Amino acid sequence: MKVHDNRTPHLQGSVVAIGAFDGMHLGHQAVICKAVHASKIYQVPGVVYTFDPPPRAYFQNATVLMSVDEKIEYLRKFGVEQVVIARFNEDYTQKSADRFVKELHNMHPREVLAGNNFRFGRGRSGSVELLKQYFNVNIVKPVRCMKGEVISSTRIRQLIARGQTQEVGALLGEKEGVKG
Repeated sequence: MKVHDNRTPHLQGSVVAIGAFDGMHLGHQAVICKAVHASKIYQVPGVVYTFDPPPRAYFQNATVLMSVDEKIEYLRKFGVEQVVIARFNEDYTQKSADRFVKELHNMHPREVLAGNNFRFGRGRSGSVELLKQYFNVNIVKPVRCMKGEVISSTRIRQLIARGQTQEVGALLGEKEGVKG
């Protein structure tokens, strides 16, 4: 697996999954697996574009659930071929939505996968609707636990704070109890 530290590679084609992917819960795993599967169909590299630290940790001082090295190891296990680690700092927060789109163009994505609430660019000015103007975008629906609640890193942080580690394990795919 090739890791691109704070730079977007020039590729002839790709399938790109974009997200913070903090914690690698079942929702994240669904996005990544779909990207890897699509990359095999298109016969292009599967790329994960992610952030270090995750934006929520940068802006809201949220607990980071997984180090960048742990995240890379997870992505390797899922068969991701290339990873872009965007260093989320003051400079990055000033990047315009248009500039982000131009960087994605460098990878010539056949498909871009993201959650429906993905926002990017200075002031969160870019959305999946903007991405759809330039790319074939696959919006991955949220994964829910058996209780019907959306699996998210925020929810995992809340469960950890309450000491509900068994439920955290289920959201990370360590036990049954999830529906897609």
